[in-house]
Amino acid sequence: MGLVKGWGWGSGRGDAKAPGATTKARGDAAEDRALAHLQQQGLQLVQRNYRLAGGPRQRAGEVDLILRAPDGTLVFVEVRARAGGSHGGAAASVTGLKQQRIVRAAQHYLMGLAVLPPCRFDVVAIDGEQLQWLPGAFEAG
Repeated sequence: MGLVKGWGWGSGRGDAKAPGATTKARGDAAEDRALAHLQQQGLQLVQRNYRLAGGPRQRAGEVDLILRAPDGTLVFVEVRARAGGSHGGAAASVTGLKQQRIVRAAQHYLMGLAVLPPCRFDVVAIDGEQLQWLPGAFEAG
């Protein structure tokens, strides 16, 4: 394994902290960290990476994590990670358009349930080593 010009050491596989790690590897590592934190808070994983395919003029929606809170609330979680807090940080990157896509995917997921539970939309923002959980970060309406 050698030094890749412009990237530093790392193969881009496996180690999400390696300078050459792929965006997917870094995203997966952030989701793993967020999931572990939420499970420590008593939430239980229902599904990970629920995707809704988009049409020809519409981008797909995705929910990073779907969990159930101890009170039965279904929690749709968007995980965002940034190397640092510049440019508004990870939480600020969950734009209105991104929220709409998450809500659309969540609505599609809910259509498959016989009984609709209470729901909420959370964000887990990771800026560098700092993790911030924002319950009820946005609403479907």
